[in-house]
Amino acid sequence: MKKLILASVSGIALMGMAACSDTDSTTTQAVPDSEPPAQTEPMDATPPASDPAAPAPAPAPAQ
Repeated sequence: MKKLILASVSGIALMGMAACSDTDSTTTQAVPDSEPPAQTEPMDATPPASDPAAPAPAPAPAQ
């Protein structure tokens, strides 16, 4: 029983050391601050007309 507990504690300690180690060789690159974010065009809320040859509807009169 002592060996099982010792092995479990050792395994947990080993995993904790591996998770907290500072020798990770992966790097990440930050986006430069001088570069503006990409602009996207808003989508049109109205669906396209079913008949492309149909005339456009007249705008509503201003009130």
